[in-house]
Amino acid sequence: MARTLPITLALLVLIGAPPVTRAAPPPIPPALPELPAPRASRPGAMRGAPAAEVGGTGLTLNGRSQQAAWRWSGEDPRRPEALWLPLEVLEGQLGFSSRSRPDGALALEWFGRELVVPPAQQRSLADEVAVDVAGLLLDMGVTVERRGERLELRLPAPRLLQVRSSEQAGVRRVVLDLDGPTLVRSSEGSLQLALLSRPDQLAQLTARGLRSGAVGADLTLAVPGGAAPLRTFTLGGPARVVIDLPQGAGSVGTAPEAPEAPAPIDPRLLAMLGSQLRWDQQVRSVGGTRVLVNAVRVDPRSGPLELRTLSRPDGMAGLSSLTALAQRQDALVAINGGFFNRVRRLPLGALRDQGRWLSGPILNRGVVGWEPRSLPRFGRLRLEEWISDDRGQRLPLLTVNSGLAQRGLSRYTAEWGRLYQALTGSETGLLLSGGQVQRRIGSAELAAGLPLRPEETLVVARGGADLPWSEGDRLRIESRPSDPVGNASSVMGGGPLLLQNGRIVLNGAAEGFGAAFLGQGAPRTVVGSDGTLLWLVTLEGAGGGAGPTLAETAWLLQQMGLVDALNLDGGSSTGLVMGGSHRVKGRGVAGSVHNGLGLVPIGGGEAATSLGPAGRLLGD
Repeated sequence: MARTLPITLALLVLIGAPPVTRAAPPPIPPALPELPAPRASRPGAMRGAPAAEVGGTGLTLNGRSQQAAWRWSGEDPRRPEALWLPLEVLEGQLGFSSRSRPDGALALEWFGRELVVPPAQQRSLADEVAVDVAGLLLDMGVTVERRGERLELRLPAPRLLQVRSSEQAGVRRVVLDLDGPTLVRSSEGSLQLALLSRPDQLAQLTARGLRSGAVGADLTLAVPGGAAPLRTFTLGGPARVVIDLPQGAGSVGTAPEAPEAPAPIDPRLLAMLGSQLRWDQQVRSVGGTRVLVNAVRVDPRSGPLELRTLSRPDGMAGLSSLTALAQRQDALVAINGGFFNRVRRLPLGALRDQGRWLSGPILNRGVVGWEPRSLPRFGRLRLEEWISDDRGQRLPLLTVNSGLAQRGLSRYTAEWGRLYQALTGSETGLLLSGGQVQRRIGSAELAAGLPLRPEETLVVARGGADLPWSEGDRLRIESRPSDPVGNASSVMGGGPLLLQNGRIVLNGAAEGFGAAFLGQGAPRTVVGSDGTLLWLVTLEGAGGGAGPTLAETAWLLQQMGLVDALNLDGGSSTGLVMGGSHRVKGRGVAGSVHNGLGLVPIGGGEAATSLGPAGRLLGD
């Protein structure tokens, strides 16, 4: 899901991803390019009287169909005045690059064309963040047509002119020179491009470390061994697709190979199915909606697998595929986790691993908490924190390591990442170590980025909030969860809480979710328990339906025997990986996610972060 819409009680302003570029045509662009100042966006239907709007949930890209919400403004079915598409579709299915700006604007780039979308022009579409790209697509030669509930986008396949590569600072950069733009689809570490290529060019790609195969105008590229490209982006003048590969990926000089077959299910998991782990697939009906249910059940107290949080090793900023998160910790079963903001790529909710808050709880939302070899507990959670001095001054801390930005004070530790960069336009801070203020931090330094060391805590003030302390002052931080579930060594946040002690307790408004989010049908991901077994569940609309509402989900899970259940992120984020094979993809495409839950062999896997333990300063 696109994660700005569920928050109704606070302003969300989050960090962007590394910038992307336009560069001069002949040389291979530098390994870490910078984006030039973007041109103004085209507002489409924002001018004059508002035009009629229609929408749908079916999308066809060069003949490839999938589920995705879209919104069309204008009477002409072949030329929209405005066309809103989800950011996940633009990035994952067309090849757009994006970065967020400090003012909350979203900067998009596609084959040299730039589009800046201010926050006011980013809209919620079903459960995704969507932007108007009508002008950009039409200018780039994309044919756009609406046919009832289905939107069709077509772009003629360009020719692959040449393949170039270079080695730069441990990165192999492969550049595809084209005679026009193309659709670039990212899927589970592979790239699918609509290109006209020759056999000798496929051999050149393989020689540069990319396993390649072509069927007609569909070219598939993948890194042998299952590794994902470090980065893929497009450039204009001429049109280019740039692929950065990890050092040592593939074997330079090898012969062409066919694309790898889909990953089989890990034999370790196959040996557990039926006896130590149950995996059921069934279609159920609720409220006239047919729902395809995938349910994985295991006893975490005596079985061979334990529940773990799954997250990236380099801090809280960034997204990954669910398969990559599972592979990193050797999770034999994995589902996607909590909410995040797709624009800024930061978490919006609780994520705790081995007693460390990687991301703190927000808005008293539902959480699941557990200890090793035990059934999970469920509840709603706030983290109540205060910072005080010996003179009696005491101020609340709203969040810890969170992508949710509100007026007031929040704190950040090295669990957040190696660098903190301001989430709003004007912030000030205090850097603490050993219970003492080391120095005051100005807004310019926070905007540029401040390193976070394990022994330090950064207290950030937003919205003009006061920081009444100076260098040398000694401070204390008190921290306590509102519910005992927050003391568990592992915690995952989501929401709304659906079931507790056998009763339906759905109250989305109390957890800060809007009415549109609560009432829509969508793919769902749920973690729950029947009092004996742990359940990991996905629910999708059977036969192409949208999926169940939250109320339908709660009722259905109760009928299936669950007594506790927490809704996690859903929509395009919904996913289930079984033994390395991605079996459930929310809307037919594996979207990027921020975190997940995994079943890992006892004693296996690794810690959720490689940053090292953050300091337990001031009551941590």
